[in-house]
Amino acid sequence: MKISIGLDAKQIKDNVKALSVLLADEHILYTKTRNAHWNVEGADFHAMHVFFESQYDELEEIIDEVAERIRQLGQMAPGSLKDFVQLTRLSERKLSKNDSQSFIKALLEDQESVISYIREVVAKMDDSKDFGTEDFLVGLLEKHEKMAWMLRAHL
Repeated sequence: MKISIGLDAKQIKDNVKALSVLLADEHILYTKTRNAHWNVEGADFHAMHVFFESQYDELEEIIDEVAERIRQLGQMAPGSLKDFVQLTRLSERKLSKNDSQSFIKALLEDQESVISYIREVVAKMDDSKDFGTEDFLVGLLEKHEKMAWMLRAHL
């Protein structure tokens, strides 16, 4: 059903495209954080296992919120791994070690990439009048900044 919320079709299309890239990035970051949770080794295993779990739990909520924002704009959210791999800006790389510091550095780099992307999207939204999506993204920005801070605090 077509929605009538005061945004033109181009504004919705542009914002959904940006949200779809963000959804893919969130999903890839979630998977990489799960990998850290499963595979971290070292004397700090238990503490890091629990820490990474708290991070992927937060990302799981974010993923759902981003997909729901896309649906609120009347569009279908991408939902396949193929879609996510095609849309993401993040890359996968094999770490040389499974220690907490290696995982933390890699995840922090991705968190900072997501933060920068959200800032870029919000900066471009000034003329769109999609205040709901803009506010939503600012809230996500704050969540990612906190997650990045938590990672940084372990370095």
